[in-house]
Amino acid sequence: MEFKHIPVLLNEAIEGLRIKANGIYVDGTLGGGGHSREIVKQLSTGRLIGIDQDINALNKAKEVLREHEDRVIFVHNNFRNIDDILDDLGIEKVDGILLDLGVSSHQLDEESRGFSHNKDAPLDMRMDETKDFSAWDVVNKYSEEELARIIWDYGEERWAKRIAKFIVEERKKKPIDTTLELVSIIKKAIPKSARKEGHHPAKKTFQGIRIEVNRELEALRESIPKMVRRLNPGGRLAIITFHSLEDRIVKESFKELNKDCICPPQLPQCICNKVKEIEIITRKPIVPTIEEINKNPRSRSAKIRIGEKLGVLNVKGGE
Repeated sequence: MEFKHIPVLLNEAIEGLRIKANGIYVDGTLGGGGHSREIVKQLSTGRLIGIDQDINALNKAKEVLREHEDRVIFVHNNFRNIDDILDDLGIEKVDGILLDLGVSSHQLDEESRGFSHNKDAPLDMRMDETKDFSAWDVVNKYSEEELARIIWDYGEERWAKRIAKFIVEERKKKPIDTTLELVSIIKKAIPKSARKEGHHPAKKTFQGIRIEVNRELEALRESIPKMVRRLNPGGRLAIITFHSLEDRIVKESFKELNKDCICPPQLPQCICNKVKEIEIITRKPIVPTIEEINKNPRSRSAKIRIGEKLGVLNVKGGE
């Protein structure tokens, strides 16, 4: 199995984490191990915890990181379970966490996974292939209203209602089993006059279905506060996103964690006990250079945001 992986915003991520040689770091989306390899190179007595829900990615990362395996703990799980993962390892706090979100180059390139709208494959899109729920279930079992919602909310596709209607009509004849069957239906639903040159008409719908299958936005939203609370003071959380939905969640979550009080302004004093938990290091997200985009076109939409855990003295009445 060929596994192509070009880590995105590699230097920016490594510099942003400010790695300590004796620190404990988490790569919550291990993928092909590109980011992790650079992290572990900077460790002496430190440790790296590499997490991925995709067993193929985990196995490939083990190969990539073989010479550093004495400093790496591999975990087959979803980063949303960070508390359980660290508790099982007997680790209370870590010094940095990296998330590189979205679908990987390998997952897109591996035809049998069903992530790509350019390759014929069974409708799958599971990042964790041990799960029973797949894109086939979404396409063939969701109501027309549910389909329209996820294609609109997660794919940001303006033709969502029409695509959902066409899917439901087609599946009355027979189940929709493959990616190219679905692409054909989407192409029928979107008028040729509405298609943008250079943009595949199925791209947004596939994104919406993939996000639904893997519960990607839910996992991200619930994980950010938990991850911040598992950081040592001065530890950093760096998150690489690839579309506006992910980036918006990171931006809003960081903003919320950066607040020191959420009481209504008319109250004479604070009663909410909200504590500012992070300092936002990247007021604006860092984006790839032109050179990186030219080398790796898939990095074009990438952004990285970084937050730093504040010290223990940041409490009400403290510093």
